[in-house]
Amino acid sequence: MIEKTLERGMYASRWLLAPIYLGLSVALMALGVKFFMELVHVIPHLLTISEMDLILLVLSLVDISLVGGLIVMVMLSGYENFVSQLDLKESDDKLSWLGKLDTGSLKNKVAASIVAISSIHLLKIFMNAQQVDNDKLLWYVVIHITFVVSAFMMGLLDRMMRDKH
Repeated sequence: MIEKTLERGMYASRWLLAPIYLGLSVALMALGVKFFMELVHVIPHLLTISEMDLILLVLSLVDISLVGGLIVMVMLSGYENFVSQLDLKESDDKLSWLGKLDTGSLKNKVAASIVAISSIHLLKIFMNAQQVDNDKLLWYVVIHITFVVSAFMMGLLDRMMRDKH
């Protein structure tokens, strides 16, 4: 009796994650606002902005879009994996990967997204390298390489575990 009640309570507690995933959708909206704020700021200066500044702005926008995609992936997959299945009818606008990402696949996709975001950030830094100290530049590269190696190792471990099963 106590065991069943405890198990039901623990299982029901998964719903505590639902507000967290809802919070991610608010974060996604905030990111969208920031994206369009950046775009609106550059439009009046489009004809006078330097090519380098425009490229840096575009890289920032790409960075924001990658983070937005990461939020959507974590929000929807996390909800489906840990809380409840999304009750969507099969239609043209249903995402093809929805319901197919287990926690291992999600972890690998998150790691790959972090590497992509880090790559964009590193590219922005390299384009402004003359204004960055060499020590800082070295640390940015070391951190990026750490992300790359970590993502590679997680993928390798995931593959080894799948091959075992």
